[in-house]
Amino acid sequence: MIRRHRLATGVCALLAALGAGIAFPGGAVADETEPQTAAPKVELVLDVSGSMRARDIDGGTRMAAAKQAFDEVLDATPKEVELGIRTLGANYRGNDRKTGCKDTAQLYPVGPLDRTDAKTAVATLSPTGWTPIGPALLKAADDLQGGEGTRRIVLISDGEDTCQPLDPCEVAREIAAKGIGLTIDTLGLVPDAKTRDQLSCIADATGGTYTSIQHKEELSDRVGQLVDRAADPVVTPVAAGGADSCSAAPTLKSGLFTDREEFGRQRWYKVDVRPGQELRASVSVADDRAVSPDYGVLLRAVTASGREIVRGEAAGTGRTDVVSTGLRYPKPESDDDTASTESVCLQVTNSFSAAPGVKTTPGLPLELTVDVVDGPSAAHDVAAFGLGRGWWLLGALVLTGFVAGLLWGWLSRWRVAVWRTN
Repeated sequence: MIRRHRLATGVCALLAALGAGIAFPGGAVADETEPQTAAPKVELVLDVSGSMRARDIDGGTRMAAAKQAFDEVLDATPKEVELGIRTLGANYRGNDRKTGCKDTAQLYPVGPLDRTDAKTAVATLSPTGWTPIGPALLKAADDLQGGEGTRRIVLISDGEDTCQPLDPCEVAREIAAKGIGLTIDTLGLVPDAKTRDQLSCIADATGGTYTSIQHKEELSDRVGQLVDRAADPVVTPVAAGGADSCSAAPTLKSGLFTDREEFGRQRWYKVDVRPGQELRASVSVADDRAVSPDYGVLLRAVTASGREIVRGEAAGTGRTDVVSTGLRYPKPESDDDTASTESVCLQVTNSFSAAPGVKTTPGLPLELTVDVVDGPSAAHDVAAFGLGRGWWLLGALVLTGFVAGLLWGWLSRWRVAVWRTN
């Protein structure tokens, strides 16, 4: 009886294995070799100005909290991340503003991390001078130049920039306008309202985050999260300079692109679509500065002659800082073998308007996603109760289950009959 039970179980297991073989063909196994990617780069920019002497973070100075956070983060930095450290206000102790506003230096170069050397360099820091955030961000962007990997600046400060009129928020917008895919995250140590607004503006301009810090543990955790995030795989947008007309527009292939669009203006791009392909496009426009409420974004696909094919549009009321929309255009198959590729023009238009006194340059950050894929080729592709090409898989599984059920039922009845006979 035990042998018969094992036999029945073995037969069902075999059928299940055959069903799994049908459902998951051998060719679907992922390739174990992964392409090498460029190393992600992070630069920690630390404010070492005189105000960092304040003793208001868990009974210790702000500088002590920053040093402790750096020690913990350096110990936990992923080995694939190239990390550097830059300071601002760490060296000049005088009162000359012009000199103080040049006081930014690279404490540890961006590259493979030697934890001992980096910790030793941080240990020597002492709160000293001014707060030249704008100049430090410009230098940090230069430090991260080159390569194709993720690039991130983590700015830690406890006060406003003291080197105006070089507005750090405008500096961040200029960095973002270069289209180099660099993100700036900011952390404010016990910030007041003005510091919070400035650091938030810097982060918003580059798609980064702002965090208010009140305790040592918060600082260590947040810096660690941001460094770890740099190691996550991401798609870096490619700079694409749109044109003012369809005829002059650059031709884009599938990918993620970034650009800048002036208030109330339009940008044009081209995408080549062959018969049987489908164009999928989406766009996001962010208000990285104060804007008037009630705004919208329009994305149109038009022919070279100006005829509209399809459009997508979205509106905002001041409660969101990003407006996104998208569209799809399937180009039908053609029986004519000589049918040519069609150049579809994508037009992006916005209805943002700047608030009084707000600069309108550089333009608003724009992110455009373009994907050209093979479109549905037959009715069964899009029918089958929404399963598409998965219909055959479901049929195979149902048939396998049906056969397994019949066999199991027959074996069970045979087993009961033998038991009754004995």
